[in-house]
Amino acid sequence: MTRSPPARNLTDGIGLRRMWEGKGGSSCHIVDIAPGAVWPNLDVHEPGPEEVFVVSGTFNDGVRDYPPGSFIRCPAGSSHIPQSTTGCRLFVFYPEG
Repeated sequence: MTRSPPARNLTDGIGLRRMWEGKGGSSCHIVDIAPGAVWPNLDVHEPGPEEVFVVSGTFNDGVRDYPPGSFIRCPAGSSHIPQSTTGCRLFVFYPEG
């Protein structure tokens, strides 16, 4: 069993813990978004996609809310503005690409 790495603050109210990193750019992370936190600019997915599972709380991509248990696939070239009014925890996976 390995210990969870410390969280890294990405911006006010949004923290990231890298859980795994593979060859070719693949990685997975736990992202915590505090209540009321908003990503400061457009989050564009390049060069590859992003896959998100909402573990707890409600995630908003700038357009709609996603409750716990939601799975969101963001294809390469897509964008959103991550945020949460309630706070949330996400499992985020970046496949190779």
